[in-house]
Amino acid sequence: MVSPDDAAVAIVGEDAVHRVEGLPGEAGPVGLTLALGRLRALGAAGLRVALPAPGHPLGLSGPPAFNARALEAEEAVVCHGAALGLVPEVYEAGPSGDVHVEVVWHCLPVREAPPADVPSLGEAERELAEALRDATEVLTRLDVAGSGPVAEAAVAAYRARAERSSGREVLAPGYPPRAVRVLELAQRVGALVALAYENGHGGAVSASEMAARGEALRPVERTARRALVAAYNSVVEERGR
Repeated sequence: MVSPDDAAVAIVGEDAVHRVEGLPGEAGPVGLTLALGRLRALGAAGLRVALPAPGHPLGLSGPPAFNARALEAEEAVVCHGAALGLVPEVYEAGPSGDVHVEVVWHCLPVREAPPADVPSLGEAERELAEALRDATEVLTRLDVAGSGPVAEAAVAAYRARAERSSGREVLAPGYPPRAVRVLELAQRVGALVALAYENGHGGAVSASEMAARGEALRPVERTARRALVAAYNSVVEERGR
């Protein structure tokens, strides 16, 4: 549990400003700190992350209007304990050479129901072990099809990123150790999938070969997203039980 001020600082990060629009009781957009405090007063005991994608409403519970907006943004936050959800809309603002990011969170009613397709931490950890093996096999196959030094450089860059992130705090204090393991492994699988998409053309020049690559990677990417949501939401789920 953290204060609204600390939570707002962590959410905003390097962005210029975050505002919340449509909050019950407010006539216009308000700052993030005030919004988080108001959500707590409205009964929100925690926030769940949703990372939906076309055909996969991961973490959503409805209604259709909220799901559609979250699917367009490919991310949302759903309150635990209050029938409200937040969907971000990101803008770039400022003159050329001094562009900054602003985010407006649209607050909308949600259905109070279990979020879609979110695994337990144990399920996510087991699925990730298999997904990591699958992603590595796909990436290796694409490298062989493709291309020598370019692929080797991409793999080296991935390994360097993994080493730089090793040991850093990926979740706030209070999360179970398994959540940290699951999140780190999900990020690793996600990085491998991104690497395969970015550097996987190689010899796969035909449309059918490119489609086969996408078909092989989609379930791996889906597993990684499910695990991310399970890790981020684990504290809320534990509190709910």
